[in-house]
Amino acid sequence: LSVGGGTRWLSRPLSPQAAMTKLGQWLCGLALLGSAWAALALAPPGLRPPAPYRQALLPLPVYLLVAFGCYSLATVGYRLATFNDCEEAAAELQEHISAARADLRRRGLRF
Repeated sequence: LSVGGGTRWLSRPLSPQAAMTKLGQWLCGLALLGSAWAALALAPPGLRPPAPYRQALLPLPVYLLVAFGCYSLATVGYRLATFNDCEEAAAELQEHISAARADLRRRGLRF
């Protein structure tokens, strides 16, 4: 902390090297969950959970993968269904295309 009780160093943005990317966050979370699952599923015989818990625990990664796939499909479907059409941007893009074609015709290109 700086003199006077200020916390300016907390508000500084992280450098690109220090910032964790989204991929890094997902991989850290996956490693944490995977290690917790492995610790429970591969525990020594004296520390193993009861049989019903163990039977539910062993296929858990497959269930989570299927659930993640369903969530991903639902998210993509929702985003496609609610995608906004930008009429102004489409009209502007058509104007730029027309201007570019006119410029190319003026320069002698035929298409």
